[in-house]
Amino acid sequence: MSDTLVCYCTCPDAAVAQRLADGLVTAELAACVNIVPGITSVYRWQGKVETDAEVLLVIKTDVAHFPALDEWLCGEHPYELPELIAVPVATGSRPYLEWLHRSLV
Repeated sequence: MSDTLVCYCTCPDAAVAQRLADGLVTAELAACVNIVPGITSVYRWQGKVETDAEVLLVIKTDVAHFPALDEWLCGEHPYELPELIAVPVATGSRPYLEWLHRSLV
């Protein structure tokens, strides 16, 4: 089994998403971040159901880098409670996964 993770993080707009994606890759906490525009999130916040347009980050990293990624993202994200969910990757293209791991500090 791979120690690779795919993480999801929502952002309020494209500018924030780009800033966070650039920062994560520059800091070598993520090998790649996809920016997915045009999502709608429906969620409960402070007792009310909210609906917002957001931008989704799909972040590729590994288990060893997740704690530092989490700390960095929480410090840089404008949301009071940023979404950060990590899903383990069971398998993938060996050359891609090798590149991913070489891309991290």
